[in-house]
Formats: sequence, C-alpha cells, structure tokens
Amino acid sequence: MWEAVQRHRPPGLPGPRTWRSPLRGPWLTAVFGAVLLLALPIVIVTGLLDYIAYGPQFGQALPTDVGWLHLPYFDWPTRPSWLFRLTQGLHVGIGLIIIPVVLAKLWSVMPRLFTWPPARSAAQVIERLSLLLLVGGIVFEIATGVLNIQYDYLFGFSFYTAHYYGAWVFIAGFLMHVAVKLPRMVAGLRSRSLRRELRTSRSDTRPEPLDPDGLVAEDPAPATISRRGALALVGGGSLLVLVLTAGQTVGGVTRRAALLVPRGREVGPGPNGFPVNRTAATAAIDPTATGAAWQLTLTGGPRIVTVDRVTLADMDQHTASLPIACVEGWSTTETWTGVRLRDLAARAGVRNPDSAHVVSLESNGPFRAATLQGNQVLHPDSLLALRVNGADLSLDHGYPARVIVPALPGVHNTKWVHSIEFRS
Repeated sequence: MWEAVQRHRPPGLPGPRTWRSPLRGPWLTAVFGAVLLLALPIVIVTGLLDYIAYGPQFGQALPTDVGWLHLPYFDWPTRPSWLFRLTQGLHVGIGLIIIPVVLAKLWSVMPRLFTWPPARSAAQVIERLSLLLLVGGIVFEIATGVLNIQYDYLFGFSFYTAHYYGAWVFIAGFLMHVAVKLPRMVAGLRSRSLRRELRTSRSDTRPEPLDPDGLVAEDPAPATISRRGALALVGGGSLLVLVLTAGQTVGGVTRRAALLVPRGREVGPGPNGFPVNRTAATAAIDPTATGAAWQLTLTGGPRIVTVDRVTLADMDQHTASLPIACVEGWSTTETWTGVRLRDLAARAGVRNPDSAHVVSLESNGPFRAATLQGNQVLHPDSLLALRVNGADLSLDHGYPARVIVPALPGVHNTKWVHSIEFRS
C-alpha cells in the first residue's frame, strides 16, 4: 500500500535526492535542537510573565478576554525594580538571537518536512502535527515580533492578540515535539563527538550514516563547508544579532549599535536624553493644557482634591534611580524626582489604596490610562515624577508630571498625568 502511495507523490514535491548536503544528519540537527531546548523555555516563560505584568486582572493586558487561556492573576512584584526590564529584555533579546539557530534547525530538517507519505502510523501523525504547530508557531511568533519591534504592522491585525494566541499554538507544538523527539535528540548528540567535529576540516567532512528519519542524503554532494564552519556561521549570526540588539538594554554608547530597535535609539535633549517611545505630538497633546493652568485631580477620598505643579513641587520630594522598559525591548535607568504616590493618596484621604487609576491628558487610545496595584502605589519609590536627572521633564517625557513605578511596564508609567483615582 505504501509503495502505491509513494508512486503517487504530488508533482513538484521535492524528493530525497533533492537534498544532497553531506552535513545534514541526526547529530547536527540535535545540536541545533539542544540550543533551542535551552533558549525557548526562557522566551516562553518571560513572555507569559510579561503578560501578567500588564495587569490582566484590571483588563489592561492585551488581549483582555482570553477565556480559559487566562493566566493566574497575582500582584506583579515591585522588587527588584529591574524585574520587568529583565523579563522583557530576555524575551525580546533571546527571541532575536535565536533566529539564526531556528533557520539552521529548519534547514537541517528540511528533508523531513517534505516526506511522502507524510505519516505511516499514529505516532507519525502526532509527530507531524507537533511539527506543524511548532514550525508554524515559531515562524509566526518571530515574524510578528520582529515587525512589532520595527513598528511595522503590515499584517493588519492586532499584534497583541495574535502574538498571545500564536504563543499558545507554539507552546502546544513545542511540548508535543519535545515529548516525541527528546530521546532521538539525546541519541543524536551521543552519536558524534563535538570536540572531534570542531577539529574536522571541510576536506575531511563525511556524511553521517543513513538514518530512519531520512535526514542524511542518499546521494551526498561534496562538502562545501565543514560542520565546524556551519556551527561557526550560525553562532556568528547569533552574535551579530546580539551586537545589534544588546544596546537597547545595556544602554550607553552601545545603544548606537541597536539598529533593530528604531525608537529605542531616539533620545531627548540634555538630562532628558533617553529614549522617547511616544512623543507629545504623536499623542496629540495640546501644549497649552500642560502650562500654568494645568492641575492634577485626586479622587477616591471624601472630597475631590486638586493641586497645581507649584503645590506638588512644595510637597516632600523623593528621588529614586529606576529603570523604564518598553514592550519593544529597549530600556534605560534614569534618576527621577517627584512626589510619592502614597503621599498623594494620603492627601486625597485614602491611606491604604487597593489600586489607583491614572488618567493622562491624552484624549484617546490604549495609553491614556492605567490601573496600578496597591503594592505599586504604596512602594516608597513609586512617584509622580516632576523632574528627571535634575531637570524638569521634557514635554515628550511627560511634562508636567508622569508616573514612574518600580518594575512596571513602560506603557503604564503614564505620561502627562491629568487625574488619579485612589480606590479602596
């Protein structure tokens, strides 16, 4: 029966003799697989943690309604202050660095992707399904993630919604694939010595023995590169991506090399010289609304309290060195000065708020408001910042006042604050 199916191979489908590289085989595939097995769980876990950091319990993590796919709700910690910077930096950074490895892994298993017939048993059906979810999921997540970093939403749908559901598709495929392939990966790694392969030149490179998965070429061509060279090529590609992305988190002079993070490289003037993700012009902020007539409205207590910037400047000022991190991957640490949020809550008549709803002067859009947890309001370094690095905030950085909270996603450090409702 299988011979008959094989004879009816779809026209144009590459056959076994199409793939002639002598490098392909269980060992090389296992090496790439082992690297991904170490890196991908970090990308998965940090991505899910970042979703929780956005406060899904307040309906402000996107997508807002995920049904039974929702994650456990808990208060996102405020210590250490660099927690979100770490998780987001690892998620975006490792996600980019492994792209050359993912491409190399796909190249190494290319003959397997075009096997005909696709499956001959129930076990092979499960394997092929896991492969479909895995390959489709990781390609989709990488493609949409890179486009999001570049602020290029040519796909025409919500990045956040698609990336979240796409992540679960990939996770399902990843777990299935690991369960099926882990024993073969271990056997593949043990089949050859890494030290010996790193010493083998191109002229001495030979194909691996034929394998049941059909990865090894039946009619191999002469080697044009050694396995050592292939590993160096892939490793060099990942190193190049690291150089082009690390500056977004490390900062300083390295930020100039962060070519993959366009907005992370835009900075303001003087003491405000750190990345601007969303300018006042982009947010349609009316400069007159931030002038002398600006007032901050505090609610939630027995009466409405309003204060102007002069009154805020006369209150006890607190200075803290805190990071701010963006979903696209860039981050920076600056020195902020302003009034503690818990002091503003006390002024409003709410001593121990469970949460605080902060509203911006921005008239509409997903960035005009954010809800903070009680622990975020009461943290001693949580500020309504008036100054940064010893100077008044620039308009692009949120003048006349902005929120800055330890370990809070950058988008929820609301700029151009108009009102705060302390809830209990």
